[in-house]
Amino acid sequence: QVQLVESGGGLVQAGGSLRLSCSASRNIFVFNSMGWYRQAPGKQREVVAEITWGGRANYADSVKGRFTTSRENANTVSILMNSLKPEDTGVYYCHTKLAGLDYWGKGTLVTVSS
Repeated sequence: QVQLVESGGGLVQAGGSLRLSCSASRNIFVFNSMGWYRQAPGKQREVVAEITWGGRANYADSVKGRFTTSRENANTVSILMNSLKPEDTGVYYCHTKLAGLDYWGKGTLVTVSS
């Protein structure tokens, strides 16, 4: 069983920055990777970024060059979001997999005003 808890969401003006954190109930090195997803109102959930423990991070084209995800410590990953745009608005979720099961946090809301 894995619990994931996101934090750091909020309201920010376009062009601003936010850092989201995801705290896991287990040492994150037991997972092959961890990811960030978001869901905008009326849209499907989409992947934003993923980080593996080889240090490799992959990003959606829409956030490349603006978002950076990294490991903070043995239980936490974060994503730094710069140059935010109104289209980045949505609920951001942390995700991982363990033994074939998907685990999601409850999400944190990011609202970018124009």
